[in-house]
Amino acid sequence: MSFTHDLKEKLLPVWEQNHTHPFVEELGRGTLDKEKFRYFMVQDYLYLVQYAKLFAIGAVKAEDVETMGAFAKVMDVTMNEEMGLHRQYAKKFGITEQELEQAEPAPTTLAYTRYMLHEGQNGGLAELLAAVLPCMWSYAEIGRKLSTWPGALEHELYGEWVQMYSDDEFQQLADWCINMLDRLAENKPDEEKRKIENIFLTTTRFEYLFWEMAYRLEGWPQT
Repeated sequence: MSFTHDLKEKLLPVWEQNHTHPFVEELGRGTLDKEKFRYFMVQDYLYLVQYAKLFAIGAVKAEDVETMGAFAKVMDVTMNEEMGLHRQYAKKFGITEQELEQAEPAPTTLAYTRYMLHEGQNGGLAELLAAVLPCMWSYAEIGRKLSTWPGALEHELYGEWVQMYSDDEFQQLADWCINMLDRLAENKPDEEKRKIENIFLTTTRFEYLFWEMAYRLEGWPQT
């Protein structure tokens, strides 16, 4: 079993909690409250602004042109396809460009993105990939799962989201990140592997907290 799939097996309980969260399942069935999805799209847009920076950091830390190009491609998809989808949804849900750009990150969004940036900036490529992979890998699996549910791909509100994350291109990018982390971790000592595992676990937990935040419309305490 590969390093990444061994990690996933170790973390299967929390991994499965992410995949079966009420937000995810209601989105797939088309019954998700519109306000919850609207809130999610704003916060996820803010998340992706920071997420894209990690792939830029990866390109800087890469030691060969091919790897630089791969990180640049993932950054391009994040900024121009994923964030483009969010901008389309913003119009559909009455979110102005000003609201989207000036929105304040919720506590979970802020903590999650700052953690990833810290690990990405201060660690090597393996640590960076461990930080970003749970999001990309779980979205690829969720997109693939929901695409098999009756009507999910065609839903008037949520179908485009399912289409994006079940798309072959997104699946291939997730596979590239998985395979790259496997290669980087292959010859690392056990101590470094444990550090990578801890980062992967932390961002997997953050994925659950992000779904929970959106489902419960969690924000800062009112002052």
